[in-house]
Amino acid sequence: MKKMIVAPNGCFDFTTDKIASDKSISHRCAIFSLLSDKPSIIENYLGAEDTLCTLNIVKLLGANVEHNGNRITITPPLDVKEPPVILDCGNSGTAIRLLMGYLSTCKGFFVLHGDQYLCSRPMRRVADPLRSIGALIDGRSDGNYAPLAIRGQSVKAFHYESKIASAQVKSALILAALQADGVSTFSEPELSRDHSERMLRGMGANIESNGLHVSIHPLKTPLKPLTITVPNDPSSGFFFAVAAAICPGSKIVLKNMLLNKTRIEAYKVLARMGARVEFIETQNVYESVGDIIIHAGELSGVCVDENISWLIDELPALSIAFACAKGKSSVKNAEELRVKESDRISSVVKNLRLCGINVEEFKDGYEVEGGTLTCATINSFGDHRIAMSFAIAGLISGMEIEDIECINTSFPNFLELLMQIGSVK
Repeated sequence: MKKMIVAPNGCFDFTTDKIASDKSISHRCAIFSLLSDKPSIIENYLGAEDTLCTLNIVKLLGANVEHNGNRITITPPLDVKEPPVILDCGNSGTAIRLLMGYLSTCKGFFVLHGDQYLCSRPMRRVADPLRSIGALIDGRSDGNYAPLAIRGQSVKAFHYESKIASAQVKSALILAALQADGVSTFSEPELSRDHSERMLRGMGANIESNGLHVSIHPLKTPLKPLTITVPNDPSSGFFFAVAAAICPGSKIVLKNMLLNKTRIEAYKVLARMGARVEFIETQNVYESVGDIIIHAGELSGVCVDENISWLIDELPALSIAFACAKGKSSVKNAEELRVKESDRISSVVKNLRLCGINVEEFKDGYEVEGGTLTCATINSFGDHRIAMSFAIAGLISGMEIEDIECINTSFPNFLELLMQIGSVK
């Protein structure tokens, strides 16, 4: 089990265009390419463990994948092939849940699996609505845990009201709806990330969004292929945004970042806390893309209880900013954190306490009293975002983080960038 030690660091002024490519969009590029009958061209696809698993699954389903430098060309099969092996999704909830929706309507038998952490995450939130429209899905605990077995067949149009705001649930249902026998609708209690709707509309799908409601018309013909450069991931960039915010006198410029409003909420929370944050749009095709500039500031406590689905991945890193702020900060309405790669409420609370920070844990969140971080030995619990968040904390206090292999699931060059602003061994 690998570990790393981060030493305290002074201020820095750093500009980078090397933040990891967006994970959510990379997964979708691979899967959505199967909806066309022509080759899709994808630049800057994320070369992390999880997204490479998704790319391998696309190959096993019959696609031809060619690599040419930073460009990937995916030529879809005429018909999806029934693979002779299980489909390994690695650590990715996005991959397994979107593939559940897509494969439910493909002729054949498919088994989706993943690592020990993915196999402990709940899947009935996707399996149950899919089964209600005719999909054949089974797995451990009545389809709640992988491995999951899917027998693809025709599905019925639906009108589904989700009780949770989840882009993964929404995307899985949209993918099934594209092959349903009529117009389907999906609604959610709060707007979740909308990459699937944007990208599929860009490919020619008839998908209408009206606030919290989405209408999906079934496909009459294959979609247009993707021609896309994957922007850099604001969730990955946020670790370095927090580093700039908590290290006095520091500044960072993150280049070519995805600026979708559902993906930059955590940066806006940092601004509310006292950091200076600027967004500069440079292009807008499938998505808004540009630069984010973050200057250190005197941080104050804040309550985070709205748009939780927009910053669910960034809350562990945001918790480090809470620990360095004056006063108390709280997170509410975030019970979804308990079913991510780890129970992130428990993981954050346990590790902040090890660092000398007073934290109170609730069912749906926690309250952090800002103070002075102290050096500690941190357990990542196999969660890449926990590992990277406490590595950033190490720039202030020093930190030893155990079990860091998980970082490679989403941000393989994280350590390389961290070493450019701090001391790491």
